[in-house]
Amino acid sequence: MSDTKEDILLAALRRFSREGFEATPVSAIASDLGMTKGALYKHYKNKRDIFDSILARMEQRDAETASAFGLPEGTLDEMGDKYRSAAVEAIIGFSRRQFRYWTEDEFAACFRRMLTLEQHRSAEMTALYQQHLGSGPLDYTADLLGSLGYAEPLTLAAKLYAPMFLLYAVYDGSSNKHDVTALADACLDESERRLLRDRPQ
Repeated sequence: MSDTKEDILLAALRRFSREGFEATPVSAIASDLGMTKGALYKHYKNKRDIFDSILARMEQRDAETASAFGLPEGTLDEMGDKYRSAAVEAIIGFSRRQFRYWTEDEFAACFRRMLTLEQHRSAEMTALYQQHLGSGPLDYTADLLGSLGYAEPLTLAAKLYAPMFLLYAVYDGSSNKHDVTALADACLDESERRLLRDRPQ
């Protein structure tokens, strides 16, 4: 993807994360980049095309990160063997990486803030919020743990993911972001110790 197309996506996300998707006109995105709407439309057909490209980018990044940790990129039905071969250490490493990704990576952080802002405005945004930040990560973690033979995998997944979910909001308002990340790491360390201690034989 050209630098201009990338610049448009990030400029749009910055606006969407502050003002919301519906409230952001294409002219504002173009203005932030010092271009005309006509010039922007040479790269994307409309605001929805920009949004769809953002979604595609997020899904691609999620799959790449899961794959880097040897975790499945698809559903339990699609990739059962890969779920059953997941390592606890990989699940924790992936979770640690995801926390940093959703807080420190500007593209992902803006996407997260946009979904948080927009989640109550449309069914589509509610579904996307759940997919990326709510029930999606929770259910994925529960499927991984259940496939490894853990009892009550949803409860264990909540114990692992709930601190991360809470600390996304704490991170955004904190003046000491390093401490928030360190707290997330400590919570994940505790989850790892518990899971390794209670690992099914």
